[in-house]
Order: sequence, then C-alpha cells, then structure tokens
Amino acid sequence: MTKADLTKRPEQVSAMFDQVAAGYDRSNNVLSVGNAALWRVATTRAVNPRPGERILDLAAGTGTSSASLAASGAHVTAADFSPGMIEVGKRRQARVPNIDFVVADGMDLPFEDDSFDAVTISFGLRNIVDPKVALAELYRVTAPGGRIVVCEFSRPVKPLRGAYYWYLKNVMPAVAKAVSSNDAAYDYLFESIANWPDQKSLAAWLRETGFVDVGYRDLSAGIVALHRGTKPLPGNK
Repeated sequence: MTKADLTKRPEQVSAMFDQVAAGYDRSNNVLSVGNAALWRVATTRAVNPRPGERILDLAAGTGTSSASLAASGAHVTAADFSPGMIEVGKRRQARVPNIDFVVADGMDLPFEDDSFDAVTISFGLRNIVDPKVALAELYRVTAPGGRIVVCEFSRPVKPLRGAYYWYLKNVMPAVAKAVSSNDAAYDYLFESIANWPDQKSLAAWLRETGFVDVGYRDLSAGIVALHRGTKPLPGNK
C-alpha cells in the first residue's frame, strides 16, 4: 500500500488517495467521529453559494462537498489530482447535473484567470507540496470581488491539544486499520496535521497572496479552522 510522506511528492500523494478513494467518505466519517458532515455544512455556509454562480471545489475528492455546494443551484467544478477520487466522484454524483469533474494539479490549475465567483478547498491545501503556490493559483482563477474559503485541520486550543495529538498518534491508526483500505495513509495524516501551521499563519498566507478581508473561525475547538477572504476589485487593493 502507498503511504505518502512530508515531501508530498504529487505522484505519491495521488497514488495514496487513489487507493483509499472507494472507502474515503466512510473512513472520514468514522475517524472524525461524525464531525466531517458538520465541517462540510459549515464550509458550504461560509462559501454561501448562489444560483448561477461558478464555484471551484479544489481537492474535491469524491464530490461530497461539491454536491453540497451544487444544491444551491451554483455550477460547481470539482477538481482533484487523484484520478481515482475523480472516477468515484463521477459515479456517486452522476445524478447531479451541475457538477463537472476535472483532474487538476492545484499548483497549475487548467482554468482561465478570473473564472470563478468563489473557490474553496477542504482538507487538501495541506497535501500540496507548495501550498503558497496553490493559493496563488486559487487567487488567479477567482474573479475580482470573488471569495475564497479554506477548511483545514489546524491547532486545537491548549486544553485539548495534548489529548487530540494522542488520539491522532495512538487511536486513529488502530481505527484506520479497521475501516480503511490503506491504513498506512493515516500515518501520513497524523504527520501532515502535526506539521501544519496554525490559524494565524494560514491567515497571513492568504493576505500575502493578495486576498483581503481575511478572517477565520475555529470549528471543533480549533481541530479545524475555516478561513475566508475576498479578491479585491481593481483599484481596491
């Protein structure tokens, strides 16, 4: 079974996600103790999709998040660099006409400048070898006045932090072995979360990229953070 490491070589990470694609959503629900669905609802509300809008859902996986966005009537492009995830998504969301699935590299998006009214990425920025390049690409394809929402694992509040990292290191691997087709992938999950920057650092990255009105709020006591920003209109930078 393929396990990625913190070098995050694209072909290695992609192969890892290809192997877990079929059981990915079920594993996430179990390992997050049901919180994955709540985080998805919060992300959809933060994006605030509207009928007719063009939305990019990067690192869309099997399209579960894309379907939630598409329920508004927006047209959603579900992009992921794992062909296995995209194939599973196409099958599972076949009845949702306003989702297009695209295999895409987050550091070199195959879309025109200013293409989307909103862009979002959930639990995927952490898996990209250079997340700042990915943020620059997301900025490029966002229309002026458009918005970005990033949902990502983050730094829990101190009273919870020790117990949370203990769970990730000691309990989650055992659970993953029982429910996942590639339990080694969840060793990488722990490593990538433990080495990911905190909320303020990611907010700073968004500002450095050019987004304005940047803010974030914690979900589940900071286990996850929801970041938001806006691409300024010309002359308003």
